[in-house]
Amino acid sequence: MTTPRPRPVLRSPRTFRSSLPIRLLPAGLLLLLFGLDPATAIPGSASPRDQNVEKPYALIYGTVWGPDDHPLYGVTVKIRRADQKKAHWELHSDHSGEFAQRVPVGPADYLVGADLKGYKSAVRLRTEPDVKVHIYSDEREDIGLHLKP
Repeated sequence: MTTPRPRPVLRSPRTFRSSLPIRLLPAGLLLLLFGLDPATAIPGSASPRDQNVEKPYALIYGTVWGPDDHPLYGVTVKIRRADQKKAHWELHSDHSGEFAQRVPVGPADYLVGADLKGYKSAVRLRTEPDVKVHIYSDEREDIGLHLKP
């Protein structure tokens, strides 16, 4: 035989409200009281133009290849605009030798190259000249960086 479970104590709404230190105010008044704009503070109430819209981009995607035609992990890849001397982006190849970088949309030339300073390898590697990539619009450009012994 099981023992009956005790019934939960139900409070009337009046008792619950009276136990609160502040009477409940409409949400808009509370937001104004704390200095927030009710139009933007409530989720889903912002207009579509106020929401964060992702800007279009182009993608430079590539693979770093070793002298034995195997992908190389951890190689530093530098990307810069063709009209600039200093690299604007610096990233590393992943375990598949791959890398990807978003760049702004619009006609522009980029130079992509490998930086082997600090890269440890059994064979001393050298880089080929930087690869030139031309971006026209929001597109993906695939390239390969081949390193020589």
